[in-house]
Amino acid sequence: MAKSPTTETPGPEKIFPVSWDQFHRDSRALAWRLHEAGPFEAIVCITRGGLVPAAIVARELNVRMIETVCVVSYRDYKSQGDLSVLKGIAPEVVALHSQGKRVLIVDDLVDTGQTARVVRDLLPDAHFATVYAKPMGRPLVDTFITEVSQDTWIYFPWDTGLAFQPPIREGGD
Repeated sequence: MAKSPTTETPGPEKIFPVSWDQFHRDSRALAWRLHEAGPFEAIVCITRGGLVPAAIVARELNVRMIETVCVVSYRDYKSQGDLSVLKGIAPEVVALHSQGKRVLIVDDLVDTGQTARVVRDLLPDAHFATVYAKPMGRPLVDTFITEVSQDTWIYFPWDTGLAFQPPIREGGD
Protein backbone atom coordinates (compact mmCIF):
# COMPACT_ATOMS: atom_id res chain seq x y z
CA MET A 1 0.00 0.00 0.00
CA ALA A 2 1.34 3.42 -0.82
CA LYS A 3 1.95 5.34 2.35
CA SER A 4 2.11 9.09 2.64
CA PRO A 5 2.74 11.34 5.59
CA THR A 6 -0.08 11.67 8.08
CA THR A 7 -2.58 14.47 8.03
CA GLU A 8 -0.48 16.28 10.67
CA THR A 9 2.35 16.80 8.18
CA PRO A 10 2.25 18.59 4.83
CA GLY A 11 1.63 16.55 1.67
CA PRO A 12 4.45 14.48 0.21
CA GLU A 13 7.24 16.54 -1.29
CA LYS A 14 9.03 13.56 -2.80
CA ILE A 15 7.98 10.35 -4.48
CA PHE A 16 9.80 7.04 -4.48
CA PRO A 17 8.49 4.65 -7.14
CA VAL A 18 9.47 1.03 -6.54
CA SER A 19 9.40 -1.51 -9.39
CA TRP A 20 8.66 -5.20 -8.95
CA ASP A 21 12.33 -5.99 -9.62
CA GLN A 22 13.52 -3.47 -7.04
CA PHE A 23 11.02 -4.66 -4.44
CA HIS A 24 12.08 -8.26 -4.97
CA ARG A 25 15.77 -7.33 -4.61
CA ASP A 26 15.06 -5.32 -1.47
CA SER A 27 12.95 -8.13 0.02
CA ARG A 28 15.73 -10.63 -0.66
CA ALA A 29 18.22 -8.23 0.94
CA LEU A 30 15.93 -8.17 3.96
CA ALA A 31 16.01 -11.99 4.05
CA TRP A 32 19.83 -11.91 3.99
CA ARG A 33 19.87 -9.63 7.03
CA LEU A 34 17.22 -11.70 8.82
CA HIS A 35 19.14 -14.92 8.24
CA GLU A 36 21.65 -13.75 10.87
CA ALA A 37 18.85 -12.89 13.33
CA GLY A 38 17.00 -16.22 12.99
CA PRO A 39 16.07 -18.93 12.80
CA PHE A 40 12.39 -18.13 12.96
CA GLU A 41 9.57 -20.56 13.64
CA ALA A 42 6.82 -18.39 12.12
CA ILE A 43 6.27 -15.21 10.15
CA VAL A 44 3.42 -12.81 10.86
CA CYS A 45 2.84 -10.48 7.95
CA ILE A 46 0.92 -7.26 8.31
CA THR A 47 -1.64 -7.08 5.54
CA ARG A 48 -1.78 -6.05 2.93
CA GLY A 49 1.63 -4.51 2.34
CA GLY A 50 3.52 -7.22 4.22
CA LEU A 51 2.16 -10.09 2.12
CA VAL A 52 4.66 -9.86 -0.74
CA PRO A 53 7.85 -9.34 1.31
CA ALA A 54 6.72 -12.03 3.78
CA ALA A 55 6.35 -14.55 0.96
CA ILE A 56 9.85 -13.75 -0.31
CA VAL A 57 11.40 -13.84 3.17
CA ALA A 58 9.56 -17.10 4.01
CA ARG A 59 10.93 -18.73 0.87
CA GLU A 60 14.49 -17.53 1.47
CA LEU A 61 14.51 -18.53 5.15
CA ASN A 62 12.49 -21.73 4.62
CA VAL A 63 9.78 -20.73 7.09
CA ARG A 64 6.54 -22.65 6.54
CA MET A 65 4.26 -21.16 9.18
CA ILE A 66 2.96 -17.87 7.82
CA GLU A 67 0.23 -15.91 9.56
CA THR A 68 -1.43 -12.57 8.91
CA VAL A 69 -2.54 -9.77 11.14
CA CYS A 70 -4.94 -7.48 9.34
CA VAL A 71 -4.61 -3.83 10.30
CA VAL A 72 -6.09 -0.91 8.42
CA SER A 73 -5.32 2.77 8.77
CA TYR A 74 -5.17 4.06 5.19
CA ARG A 75 -8.71 3.88 3.86
CA ASP A 76 -8.43 6.25 0.91
CA TYR A 77 -4.69 5.93 0.04
CA LYS A 78 -4.20 9.58 0.92
CA SER A 79 -4.52 10.07 4.64
CA GLN A 80 -3.99 7.90 7.65
CA GLY A 81 -6.94 7.55 10.00
CA ASP A 82 -7.78 5.54 13.09
CA LEU A 83 -6.31 2.07 13.25
CA SER A 84 -8.48 -1.02 13.24
CA VAL A 85 -7.35 -4.60 13.76
CA LEU A 86 -9.59 -6.52 11.37
CA LYS A 87 -8.05 -9.92 12.17
CA GLY A 88 -5.79 -10.86 15.05
CA ILE A 89 -2.99 -13.41 15.20
CA ALA A 90 -3.81 -17.13 15.34
CA PRO A 91 -3.52 -18.70 18.80
CA GLU A 92 -0.95 -21.22 17.50
CA VAL A 93 1.45 -18.40 16.58
CA VAL A 94 0.81 -16.51 19.82
CA ALA A 95 1.60 -19.78 21.66
CA LEU A 96 4.91 -20.13 19.79
CA HIS A 97 5.79 -16.59 20.80
CA SER A 98 4.78 -17.27 24.41
CA GLN A 99 7.01 -20.38 24.46
CA GLY A 100 10.01 -18.27 23.50
CA LYS A 101 10.12 -19.45 19.90
CA ARG A 102 11.39 -16.90 17.37
CA VAL A 103 8.53 -15.14 15.56
CA LEU A 104 9.18 -12.64 12.79
CA ILE A 105 6.83 -9.77 11.90
CA VAL A 106 7.13 -8.48 8.32
CA ASP A 107 5.68 -5.38 6.67
CA ASP A 108 6.51 -3.39 3.57
CA LEU A 109 7.01 -0.09 5.37
CA VAL A 110 7.02 1.49 8.79
CA ASP A 111 5.74 5.05 8.38
CA THR A 112 4.55 6.84 11.52
CA GLY A 113 4.83 3.71 13.66
CA GLN A 114 1.12 3.53 14.54
CA THR A 115 0.61 0.10 12.98
CA ALA A 116 3.94 -1.15 14.29
CA ARG A 117 2.99 -0.19 17.87
CA VAL A 118 -0.29 -2.10 17.65
CA VAL A 119 1.36 -5.25 16.31
CA ARG A 120 4.32 -4.98 18.70
CA ASP A 121 1.83 -4.95 21.57
CA LEU A 122 0.43 -8.26 20.27
CA LEU A 123 3.89 -9.90 20.01
CA PRO A 124 6.26 -7.81 22.15
CA ASP A 125 9.32 -10.06 21.81
CA ALA A 126 9.00 -10.80 18.09
CA HIS A 127 11.62 -9.58 15.64
CA PHE A 128 10.08 -6.79 13.53
CA ALA A 129 11.34 -6.26 9.98
CA THR A 130 10.30 -3.94 7.16
CA VAL A 131 11.67 -3.36 3.70
CA TYR A 132 11.43 0.43 4.00
CA ALA A 133 11.42 2.71 7.04
CA LYS A 134 10.63 6.35 7.66
CA PRO A 135 12.23 8.22 10.58
CA MET A 136 9.12 8.40 12.80
CA GLY A 137 8.62 4.63 12.73
CA ARG A 138 12.20 3.42 12.41
CA PRO A 139 12.79 2.99 16.18
CA LEU A 140 9.98 0.41 16.29
CA VAL A 141 11.60 -2.03 13.85
CA ASP A 142 14.61 -4.25 14.42
CA THR A 143 15.65 -4.69 10.78
CA PHE A 144 14.98 -2.72 7.59
CA ILE A 145 16.70 -2.20 4.25
CA THR A 146 16.12 1.36 3.04
CA GLU A 147 15.25 4.52 4.92
CA VAL A 148 13.26 7.21 3.13
CA SER A 149 12.40 10.67 4.42
CA GLN A 150 9.12 11.22 6.24
CA ASP A 151 7.86 13.47 3.43
CA THR A 152 8.31 10.78 0.77
CA TRP A 153 5.38 8.93 -0.78
CA ILE A 154 6.32 5.37 -1.75
CA TYR A 155 4.58 3.98 -4.83
CA PHE A 156 4.69 0.21 -4.49
CA PRO A 157 4.48 -1.88 -7.67
CA TRP A 158 1.03 -3.24 -6.83
CA ASP A 159 -0.28 0.34 -6.64
CA THR A 160 1.00 1.55 -10.00
CA GLY A 161 0.87 0.85 -13.71
CA LEU A 162 3.22 1.63 -16.54
CA ALA A 163 2.87 5.14 -17.90
CA PHE A 164 5.02 7.73 -19.63
CA GLN A 165 6.95 9.99 -17.26
CA PRO A 166 7.95 13.42 -18.58
CA PRO A 167 11.60 14.43 -18.03
CA ILE A 168 12.30 16.28 -14.78
CA ARG A 169 13.25 19.40 -16.70
CA GLU A 170 9.76 19.41 -18.24
CA GLY A 171 7.94 19.21 -14.91
CA GLY A 172 8.16 15.48 -14.24
CA ASP A 173 8.98 14.11 -10.80
